[in-house]
Amino acid sequence: MQNVLITGGAGFIGSNFSRYILQKYPDYRVVVYDKLTYAGNLENLCDLRGDPRFTFVRGDIADAALVDRVMREHSIDCIVNFAAETHVDRSLLEPGSFIMTDVYGTYVLLEAARKYQVERYHQVSTDEVYGAKLEGRSVESDPLDSRSPYSASKAGGDLLVLSYYTSFGLPVTITRGSNNIGPYQYPEKVVPLFITNAIDDQPLPIYGDGQQMRDYQYVLDHCEGIDVVLHRGQPGQVYNVGTEVETRNLDMARLILDLVGKPYSLIQHVTDRPGHDRRYALDCSRLRALGWRSRHSFAEALEKTVRWYLENEAWWRPIKEGSYYREYYARNYGHRQVLAKG
Repeated sequence: MQNVLITGGAGFIGSNFSRYILQKYPDYRVVVYDKLTYAGNLENLCDLRGDPRFTFVRGDIADAALVDRVMREHSIDCIVNFAAETHVDRSLLEPGSFIMTDVYGTYVLLEAARKYQVERYHQVSTDEVYGAKLEGRSVESDPLDSRSPYSASKAGGDLLVLSYYTSFGLPVTITRGSNNIGPYQYPEKVVPLFITNAIDDQPLPIYGDGQQMRDYQYVLDHCEGIDVVLHRGQPGQVYNVGTEVETRNLDMARLILDLVGKPYSLIQHVTDRPGHDRRYALDCSRLRALGWRSRHSFAEALEKTVRWYLENEAWWRPIKEGSYYREYYARNYGHRQVLAKG
């Protein structure tokens, strides 16, 4: 594999992965293919523009003709698919776009991978496809139990990917990652939302009682996990990627406030979103058997993330002050009843 197509590569995880791959593999060439919707941002890739091994193409993965042209013109032999609509809250407001990108777009990429006989097709998925895990940990063979349009669309994409392995022998792998945090995450997601709100002395809206449990991993640990699976994973297999340590959302909010130096009184409990899963928890032993280990504790990952947002206000400030973000924020939070402050 030398000519890697990274779809969704201008987004949060995709941009970090594109940078990681170019740094680690001097002989690789990377084509980032991204629609540049609200979460895709060329500023996430600004440091790669002078690298002759890097090419950017603006496009939709549901555009079969353009995908085919890029595959042919750049002799693509590996696809890593990050392209997805990803936010649960948005999926409750606009479910149709999630189906088009996460399911139909995945189909288009799989057909291109089959036509050009790529060496590996890798699908980046999420722990949310397993549904809530109140006890124990999700293993890769567990049945999928999606509870939002977002997770259902990702589960549909996963099943389609695995069907191409069984039906056509396409060399596919899938990783299902826990919540990522780190540089360049769009500030509608909970951690950068809370960090930037805290910086501005704005309320941190906690859904319900804040006891929901999540595994927050540093984005570069996730990138390393994907890299290991891409090069050493067994075709047709799924691999979980996470720290195997869960943190309550309320505790996460308090730690952010400690790091920013703001009072807990900024925490504002609001009415919960529909179908909000209480806990996700992954068993990552299959990936650890390939030699991967998470490098960052939650405290280390959060401290690095907070520091990045403190030092890069010029990146996130224009996003939060833009009309698109402000309209979404009003739609998602404006109607929620304030339950308490703590």
